[in-house]
Amino acid sequence: MENIQVQVSSEIGELEAVIIHTPGQEVENMTPKNAERALYSDILNLAVAQKEYCQFKGVVQKHAKVFELRDLLHEVVKIDEVKKQLVDEIFYYENIQDNKDYLLSLDSNDLTRVLIEGVIMKKDNLTRFFNKDRYSMRPLHNFFFMRDASMAVNQNVLIGKMASQVRDRETRIMEAIFKHHPTFTTQTINPARYHGADPEISIEGGDFLVAREDVLVIGTGMRTTSQGIDFILEQAQQRGIIKHIIVQELPESPESFIHLDMVFTFLDTHKCMVFEPVILQPNKYQTVHIQLLGDRVKINTVSNLLVCLKSLGIDVEPVYCGGQADPWTQEREQWHSGANFFALGPGKVIGYERNVYTMDEMNKHGFEIIRARDVINKKVSLESYQKYVLTIDGSELARGGGGARCMSMPVRRKKVNW
Repeated sequence: MENIQVQVSSEIGELEAVIIHTPGQEVENMTPKNAERALYSDILNLAVAQKEYCQFKGVVQKHAKVFELRDLLHEVVKIDEVKKQLVDEIFYYENIQDNKDYLLSLDSNDLTRVLIEGVIMKKDNLTRFFNKDRYSMRPLHNFFFMRDASMAVNQNVLIGKMASQVRDRETRIMEAIFKHHPTFTTQTINPARYHGADPEISIEGGDFLVAREDVLVIGTGMRTTSQGIDFILEQAQQRGIIKHIIVQELPESPESFIHLDMVFTFLDTHKCMVFEPVILQPNKYQTVHIQLLGDRVKINTVSNLLVCLKSLGIDVEPVYCGGQADPWTQEREQWHSGANFFALGPGKVIGYERNVYTMDEMNKHGFEIIRARDVINKKVSLESYQKYVLTIDGSELARGGGGARCMSMPVRRKKVNW
């Protein structure tokens, strides 16, 4: 079995290996009544979502080694001690009222399935009969948004501390994979494992961007707290690689501002995607520069994210989500993950086809707009292009509240020649 040393020191380095999760039955194990609890504003049509996801997976596979989450989980739960520890922790922290021995008796295929898709509650006593829940162990409706539960930075993997308990199992699964799967060599950092850690710590990968090996850009808002960033700061001080953390405050509403990568992503060595009203226009949302100076820390406010990056030698020109002509168009396309791009390499990114004004803006900045299905069907050869956006259908996936970056967890990228 091949071994991969985790190495991610930028958002745009040529992609070599990535973990994804094709949405399955867990997405359909949801009703309008429980959609809000599952962190959705609507329920998805799985058949359509899977077709769209196949476009995403199809083009990523042409660039990098792709690992499916189900396959990785299936392999680690074959290890008896890992299986027992994972099930024990899930039952304890989720307060599951079911037969633990039943889960432990399942083979690795069935256990993998129920850990993701949930366990239907047996209505075998009056309390359960009256319980309105369908599941004793709830499905992981959000798991195809792989970005949030773990995040690679240089040779380490930071395990997320989710803002909503409904997603905690995702972090336990990802930690088990990175600690025990023989394919990956890395060190995990999990705030949940630190005795006495601040209970207000919350960290999600959609807010966590690696600008350069020594520079992190982190959003704080609905999902990542200042306490979470303080934890990252402490870990960065101890490990000595990170020298700068740029913190961007985000609005608390609407829900499309859930993470930083919904308003800002890197596209190339000298290009980035921005939702202008939050990132560039004067507003009440602070941009803060934290400098790690040995055992000292210096914190000050800066005018905006791009100015701060430029001062650190990362000079990126903004490309505007929704274009520049109409604020209404900007808002509409940002809502449908118009600022959320995933880089396969410098200047080679994936985004939703539906955001036509954003795509027009990308084209003005030198990016060729290419349909993912044309690449998959071999109608287009990417070798002919230096800079491009591969567009995937997003009528259904976008309704889940995330884009191409949200659906990917890179574990290895080549270094960027800055």
